[in-house]
Amino acid sequence: MTRHDGRSAEQLREIRIERPYFGAAPGRLLIQAGRTTILCTASVSNDLPPWKKKQENPAGWVTAEYSMLPGCTAPRKDRRTDGRATEIQRLIGRSLRAVIDMTALGPRQVTVDCDVLEADGGTRTLSITGGFIALVDAISSINEPGYDFRKVFRSSVAAVSVGVVNGQAVLDLDYVEDSQAEVDMNVVMTGPGAFVEVQGTAEGVPFQRDVLNRQLDLAAAGIAQLTALQRNTLGDKWPLDTFSGN
Repeated sequence: MTRHDGRSAEQLREIRIERPYFGAAPGRLLIQAGRTTILCTASVSNDLPPWKKKQENPAGWVTAEYSMLPGCTAPRKDRRTDGRATEIQRLIGRSLRAVIDMTALGPRQVTVDCDVLEADGGTRTLSITGGFIALVDAISSINEPGYDFRKVFRSSVAAVSVGVVNGQAVLDLDYVEDSQAEVDMNVVMTGPGAFVEVQGTAEGVPFQRDVLNRQLDLAAAGIAQLTALQRNTLGDKWPLDTFSGN
């Protein structure tokens, strides 16, 4: 199957990363998948959330914020945090926290901000993939005697969308495909292939188990490529022992 943009069913969009990007945050990059473009930054603060401070031995915390700039879509999107954005930023935060040892992080908070400059499908999944790179850059910038940032990371994490379009399972949907999909899924996985989150919806007709299995296989293959990209981008800062991410 050849898709409308010329890709095969198993092919990711071309991904480009500019790092470091402008700004003051220790973790900052611009990540693009096709036309989808996201600015990911990560900032470190020694001020924990109030509920964390109340704990007897407070560990660290990682949180995320997600927004779409008004001009990233047509028609213009209102400049406000709606229910969709809240859901997505919670997903990003959960996904990043899944691979972090909060005790090793120490009593500090890292905030990952994902700002969508252009939206053409897959913004939540690309935010997770780029957000992890920004998170590594931010935590590796902590300058404290004896602090080993690599001990903070239990694994790597990346995400991708998969779906069924015109009866065919496809990887990394853009907006045109997403709007026509019979099945739409977002899959978050660690580098070694453990699942962090799976979101799947039948857009009309329920799907069978074999369709789900095919989608997960496609996602795993795509995330293996994204993990390799993360490692190559971070270079010597890659915090894990093996290529697979553990």
